[in-house]
Amino acid sequence: MGSSPDQTLTAGDRILVGSRIIEVSADLASRFQPGDALAGIAETGEILHIPAVEASLAFDAVTKAVDAFSKLQSIPQDAVTVFFESFAKFLEDDQTFSPITEANMSDLADAKDRGRSTTRLELSKAMRADMIAGLRMWAQAESSIGAVELSVDRTGLSVEAIRAPLGVVAFVFEGRPNVFADATGVLRSGNSVVFRIGSDALRTAQAIMKHAVHPALVASGLPSDAVVLLESRAHAAGWALFSDARLTLAVARGSGAAVAQLGAIARQSGVPVSLHGTGGAWMIVRPTAEPRWIKNCVRWSLDRKVCNTLNVLCLPRHRDAALNQLVAEAIAEAAQVRGESGIVHLVGDDPDLTTALKDAAIKVESSPESDLAIEWEWESNPELCIVSVETLDDAMEFFNRYAPHFIVSLLSNDDQEHDQVWQTCNAPFVSNGFTRWVDGQFALDKPELGLSNWQFGRMLARSGVLSGDSVYSVRLRARQSDEKLHR
Repeated sequence: MGSSPDQTLTAGDRILVGSRIIEVSADLASRFQPGDALAGIAETGEILHIPAVEASLAFDAVTKAVDAFSKLQSIPQDAVTVFFESFAKFLEDDQTFSPITEANMSDLADAKDRGRSTTRLELSKAMRADMIAGLRMWAQAESSIGAVELSVDRTGLSVEAIRAPLGVVAFVFEGRPNVFADATGVLRSGNSVVFRIGSDALRTAQAIMKHAVHPALVASGLPSDAVVLLESRAHAAGWALFSDARLTLAVARGSGAAVAQLGAIARQSGVPVSLHGTGGAWMIVRPTAEPRWIKNCVRWSLDRKVCNTLNVLCLPRHRDAALNQLVAEAIAEAAQVRGESGIVHLVGDDPDLTTALKDAAIKVESSPESDLAIEWEWESNPELCIVSVETLDDAMEFFNRYAPHFIVSLLSNDDQEHDQVWQTCNAPFVSNGFTRWVDGQFALDKPELGLSNWQFGRMLARSGVLSGDSVYSVRLRARQSDEKLHR
């Protein structure tokens, strides 16, 4: 990202972005003002326009968080515990929560008027309860700061590898109010945080900051800027934030394209990234699986659309007709809860399954094999791909070729097959049941910052769940006891 106070652009100007030369359009030239900045993405050849006001907002937010991080190093962890306990109490108090509810209702109304999805935007009773539970988990969690990961003793010298805070962590999240319980988790490992929430949830976020986060920071004695909300609806604010080289980690969670774009900006600025944008779970059914197990696992993998929702179902090509009926019933039940019908993208000709699905009022569409790579983004109508395979090897080969390398579930009573899937499928999350277990708070009692797939490389020495206490660095401390020691 770069700019100067007197810089201007002219249509036809040529800019080198990576190995590409991009010509400035008339539209970009007309919008660009002195003091604005550009962010070029070498991977795509895009040139992103960052107005000066958005760049200034992001710079100021990171500056505050940098100062807060410095102050945090001398504050005892007991104060962090008080912060999480206080934050939870403020959310629990109905009087305090009332203006947050009002702000959320305004966000919901605006989103509906603009035809936007509100599935994840509504701060429901369940979401509120989950946020409170998540904050209490952090309050009860032990600090990892100072933990000794490795100790080596030799004559005249001892060396310890000790966990330490990382620094300023930046987040760009989709419009989900519960991100506060997730994002503030980095305080437990001694870090400060700046985040931008999706524009649909900005009023809600501002209300939570005003009525819960800031009062909790005051009550605990933590720096007032240990948690900073970037108060802008513009995507450019997120671009400017991820361009700031003072960040020690940039985390993006949301749609695949937007997350990839933010990740490219951060990487080009020298900022390490953790991206959480592409999901969609795969389930492989084998002939030995128990019927009730199949029906329940499919049903409860389709109860709502999030990243761990069932997206591709692999069935054995040679199967009992009853299995078609079970699968159809499971999809239909998941849809009927919403008063809707399911949608199945069927790869290959399968007349018996087609009949069973249509008898259950499920819409069936014929799809090419390449559609196995699509993550179906549905609102109310459960939507997935179904493909029939000859062997388990065929299913695993499909997974490794088309899946985002995220979640695979094998329904089988054969232990050897489970070992095969574990060893062969390139996924961080592997199970024998429903796919929606993949959640930090549900599975590990740790609110997650994001769930990482292996689509763009495996994470170093960490699970696929990024949580607040896994955001740390390691320092080495040596103690020499022999003054004659040398190399």
